[in-house]
Amino acid sequence: MAASSPEEVARKLGYASPADLILHLPLRYQDETRITPLRDVRPGDTAQVEGVVEHCEVQNRPRRQLIAQVTDTVSGGAQLFFRLLHFYPSQVALLKPGARVRLLGEIRPGFFGAEMVHPQFRVVRENTPLPDTLTPIYPAVAALSQYAIRKAVAGALAEADLSDPLPVPLNLPGFAEALGALHHPPPDADLAALESRDTPAWRRLKYDELLAQQLSLRLAARQRLALRALPLPDDGALAARLLAALPFAMTAAQERALHEIRHDLARPHPMNRLLQGDVGSGKTLVAALVVLPALAAGHQVAVMAPTEILAEQLFLKFHEWLAPLGLEVAWLAAALRGKAKKATLAGIADGTVRVAVGTHALFQNGVAFHNLALVVVDEQHRFGVAQRLALRDKGAAVSACEARVASSDADSQPHMLMMSATPIPRSLAMSYYADLDVSVIDELPPGRTPITTRTINANRRAEVIERLHDYCLSGAQAYWVCPLVEESEKLQLRAAEESHAELVALLPELNVGLVHGRMKSEAKAAVMSAFKAGELHLLVATTVIEVGVDVPNAALMVIEHAERYGLAQLHQLRGRVGRGARESTCLLMYEGPLSEAARQRLKIIHDHNDGFAIARADLQLRGPGEFLGARQSGQQLLRFADPVADADLLEQARDAADGLLERHPDGARRHLARWLPHGLDLFRA
Repeated sequence: MAASSPEEVARKLGYASPADLILHLPLRYQDETRITPLRDVRPGDTAQVEGVVEHCEVQNRPRRQLIAQVTDTVSGGAQLFFRLLHFYPSQVALLKPGARVRLLGEIRPGFFGAEMVHPQFRVVRENTPLPDTLTPIYPAVAALSQYAIRKAVAGALAEADLSDPLPVPLNLPGFAEALGALHHPPPDADLAALESRDTPAWRRLKYDELLAQQLSLRLAARQRLALRALPLPDDGALAARLLAALPFAMTAAQERALHEIRHDLARPHPMNRLLQGDVGSGKTLVAALVVLPALAAGHQVAVMAPTEILAEQLFLKFHEWLAPLGLEVAWLAAALRGKAKKATLAGIADGTVRVAVGTHALFQNGVAFHNLALVVVDEQHRFGVAQRLALRDKGAAVSACEARVASSDADSQPHMLMMSATPIPRSLAMSYYADLDVSVIDELPPGRTPITTRTINANRRAEVIERLHDYCLSGAQAYWVCPLVEESEKLQLRAAEESHAELVALLPELNVGLVHGRMKSEAKAAVMSAFKAGELHLLVATTVIEVGVDVPNAALMVIEHAERYGLAQLHQLRGRVGRGARESTCLLMYEGPLSEAARQRLKIIHDHNDGFAIARADLQLRGPGEFLGARQSGQQLLRFADPVADADLLEQARDAADGLLERHPDGARRHLARWLPHGLDLFRA
């Protein structure tokens, strides 16, 4: 297969077939539609000129280069030199005296006069016509020339069916017209608008992409409604016993979210709901109450968290609340070994373990659930789509041969509840989470003290440590958060182990603990237990304490190198304090000078305690892909549209999707085949 064949071009650019190349859109454009007289070009201008080669030679000093002298035939004999620092013998052969060439590049003043260095050039005849459209410059990869890409894209456009499978919204061009305007714009096109993607043609393609996303999510929701799940009605008996044992009452927002989730669980198709709430809003208690209907019906529940320390914290909470009800809760993570792991796996397989709490180890080979009916995923945005599906499929794979599973239940799917303390702004909820039902806990429990956030330069470190000493001796506890475990010369960040050693030496009257992700789970659990019991005054930690840690007496947090953290992480860390009656403070200690982006992040976290406001600002700063963690997790990203900047198009697409599926089902399928040729698997989660 030749390197320039359409199939090879498509493969190298990451497409399944040459037909997909119609949506390989230019990054920018060159104007080769006109010849500019050399006398009209000023130094620094980029222009296309035409002339005849007068002389061409290869020089070896001061470096090997090809130099050609060209007489501009348009402007009456003006001369131009051009140099090629990298060239092939075939190019030397082309540039013989008398050859007519077109050169496109930047004019610079040179030693002999006006010159171009490494211009685009081609040999032409005197009557060779000029292009009648702008020349596209496409995103490329190594070993693919622009010529090969242009040829393959042109072939795909010529062979493709560019008709509109669905009605075209008002004020938007047809699909074929839009593609023509983007691949081959006319010479008078507004280049700035094209390159900023702000033209009617771009709006048409953005709308089509958003519509494909909305259609796919609607289809995923319909497919889910066609699946079976075990209805899990709740008589409230277990919940009443759990709530009676708590020293506090639920908030109205928690009760509302619990009611919405219970309603879904009682239906005969799989729940797919996202529970979101700010740090400390009480999502864990709602999750514990949610699992009770499944347990009361004799089924199992899996609770998955992204880190071992969060899984351990969830395990301890669930065990504290559910064990008095006679329900066995087990913990499963990669660190579990030997007989303990065997016993846990056996309990999960025979149904003795009613609630399995763990990390991604829950969906690994060798883990077999007896009758899994509900999956709870905490901090769901940290998991890839495939990981969430793998755990859900553990329930779907339960065999009818299991002694305690009726044959009528064999094809049922487990219900799924996902939780996030990173609030999802409305624009993203309408796009990436459009197939999810969303419950929001939008109030904090009474008695939570406001957190004062302050920024402080690291050159005042000694003052901070002195204040920390007095604060801890007053009976309170504190966190000291560091971004690394060991010293990094490259980043020059203070490591957790170094900070721990320094603080132990400077604060001999205090008991100082250390916890980080590289410690064994037993060691981490021991340190966390000692801190929670008040045996440690100060806990030096990495971001393993970001979620799931609840120590009411800890009311001061110092975050080193705060400029290195993202907004969501800073807000999560800050949420570890403010959980008791003491006035709480978070000190963001930074190393100057700050970049503009770091300055903006610290200002936002300083000015806002509301997680929803922070999430909106975070989305503006980072964009949807980074905000969602989608680039790492494998979530399907939009290529052209931005759900924030293109919110009006997103609204149109959302409003149109259901009606188009009803009235134009074939057209909707053709539209999806054009935009999602690999199918809808990613949208099942």
